[in-house]
Amino acid sequence: MLQDYKCTVNAGVSAEEAYRAVARVSDWWNKKSTGQAREAGDTFRVDWGQTWVDFKVLEAVPSKRFVWHVEDCHLPWLKNQAEWKDTKVIWELVAASRTTEIQMTHVGLTPAVECFEACEAGWNFHVGQSLLNLLTEGHGLPDHGKAN
Repeated sequence: MLQDYKCTVNAGVSAEEAYRAVARVSDWWNKKSTGQAREAGDTFRVDWGQTWVDFKVLEAVPSKRFVWHVEDCHLPWLKNQAEWKDTKVIWELVAASRTTEIQMTHVGLTPAVECFEACEAGWNFHVGQSLLNLLTEGHGLPDHGKAN
């Protein structure tokens, strides 16, 4: 069975701080993001011009977990331009004494899909570096919505 993409980071912050940071999508992923990602039922769009992804927050358990569902997307650089549609991004927050582990899994993003290598590199940067930077330095490294 093919493994879904996973990324884990640890930061010296509370689970509550990590939870709030994950919800601040425009601060670590893409400045042109619109909508909200704080509570179940919220919707948001990550936008790079021709490329965009619409999410709905299915679960939001403060300091513990988010589940984001891809409602729709347009990935014009792929044969299947809706490759992410109906995938899920799951965030699990595990608090320890002085740190919080943030485990992100993109369910449906496996080595079998066309965008795996490019999307893996994107997630590695945005979660592994930008979100971690937001948590540890107070500012992320989000894209500025450049069209592709």
